[in-house]
Amino acid sequence: MAFPNALVATELAAVNQILGAVGQAAVTTLDQTNPDVSLAFDTLMEVNREVQAEGWSFNTETEYPVTPDTNNEILIPANVLLMDLSDLPENRGIEVVRRDGKLYNKIDHTYTWTEQIKCDIVWLFEFADLPTPFQDYITTRASVQASTKMVGDTSVYQMLQQKEALSRANVMEYECNQGNYSFFGFPRGSNFYSSYQPYKTLAR
Repeated sequence: MAFPNALVATELAAVNQILGAVGQAAVTTLDQTNPDVSLAFDTLMEVNREVQAEGWSFNTETEYPVTPDTNNEILIPANVLLMDLSDLPENRGIEVVRRDGKLYNKIDHTYTWTEQIKCDIVWLFEFADLPTPFQDYITTRASVQASTKMVGDTSVYQMLQQKEALSRANVMEYECNQGNYSFFGFPRGSNFYSSYQPYKTLAR
């Protein structure tokens, strides 16, 4: 008996959770010919992209080195949701946008890049590679959207919305712990401020 890989197994579990939330029976495969499965899966992938596009500590990298190809162009990979020049002195006076799948310099009106540059990038990861709180939040949010398309029951919608709010709170708690943010900000991945901790009094 062939077992699904981790990606398929994780997505299948999420799809079954969405189907269960709207009163549908669980399935054993991601059969796209099944309209309910197709809708649940498409909604899951749509929400997955929306949530990751917000930019979180797990999928955001600052000052990422990007090198032009042999044509002196910078092709933007398919798994990049956002690419922008880092706020560095050497990048002053340059403004970039995405055009035709490449990085375009609006100031010099060109696709040509002669040297490596550093960018801030938000990546799109596979659903199975996301931290557990994000998987739960995306699945719950997808359940809310699916309920409006498949059920239309106001009470079910409100119940799922409450669960979505709780999942969002778990995501924010994870993000605060993972990002080590403080009142003084988060300058380029290094937070030099260490807040007071009561136990230090005992170490005097």
